[in-house]
Amino acid sequence: MPKIIAVANQKGGVGKTTTSVNLAAGLSWIHKKKVLLIDLDPQSNASSGVGVTIQDDDSSVYDVLLGHEPIENVITKTEIEGLSVLPASPDLAGAEIELVPLENREKRLLPILNGAFESYDFIVIDCPPSLGLLTLNALTVANSVLIPMQCEYYALQGLRHLLKTLKLVKQSLNTGLTVEGILLTMYDGRTLLTAQVKDQIMKYFKDYLLNTVIPRNVRLSEAPSHGKPVFLYAEKCKGADCYAELAKEIIEKNEN
Repeated sequence: MPKIIAVANQKGGVGKTTTSVNLAAGLSWIHKKKVLLIDLDPQSNASSGVGVTIQDDDSSVYDVLLGHEPIENVITKTEIEGLSVLPASPDLAGAEIELVPLENREKRLLPILNGAFESYDFIVIDCPPSLGLLTLNALTVANSVLIPMQCEYYALQGLRHLLKTLKLVKQSLNTGLTVEGILLTMYDGRTLLTAQVKDQIMKYFKDYLLNTVIPRNVRLSEAPSHGKPVFLYAEKCKGADCYAELAKEIIEKNEN
């Protein structure tokens, strides 16, 4: 059985997709794990971030969720050996509405992944920046949630709301759901605000805070425009080093 990690935060611009892409890539590239990256965001940035672009007539995770295509027909291999992606397309934006009248609408992803369980060591799900039905499907099937978070005031407010939502999901839909950890992203230790927010997280959410911290890094920001994870674009940069540390921390945490 693979470890299924949903990368979620209802606030946009926190490094969620960057984390999904580079965690999945790091697990495969460095640690030789078999990984499936699921893109559940209609913006499809995780797909393009690993070099996969969906054309108008191509099938995507949208078709899988609505039962139009089996998952094995849509999973696509990437440039990194061992890393595959279930890509998204803009059509996925309509799935939020189309799923509403369906039976078990919040559990559509669960039976779909059952057949893929034996093929992977990890499944990483990039959730949209909302707490709608797509994110709910990810939380229902996931073993744990990884929460990327910028060190800013509004992100701290959003974290409290997200943790309350995860508690409700655990009570009603997925009793095995845990918090994989809070990952500080775009970290700038030179600013007072960063230090203050980190202190608040340490005070109230210390048990969830991961050791790895992702700094602001130019190469990390440039990599998506080249359709590559940072390990293929600039393997020696600080951003690559930190995502390598994150992959290692996740593996060690799940081996204990």
